Amino acid sequence: HLTNVRSSRGDMEIRLTPPRMMSLDEAVEYLADDELLEVTPESYRIRKRILATEERGKQTKKIKEQLEEA
Repeated sequence: HLTNVRSSRGDMEIRLTPPRMMSLDEAVEYLADDELLEVTPESYRIRKRILATEERGKQTKKIKEQLEEA
């Protein structure tokens, strides 16, 4: 049975850290092995090479298996 009453979230507060402002060199140094740096005239964006979480997991598992064989 559904009602139109919503729970109160007054006691929950989410605080986000502000984004870091980096130079191009700092952004390149900050990258992990599985990330890419998208460069546009107005900004730099760091994102994962493989966007789908499931595909990233498969790729990670595949790399670990290759390292164990070597």
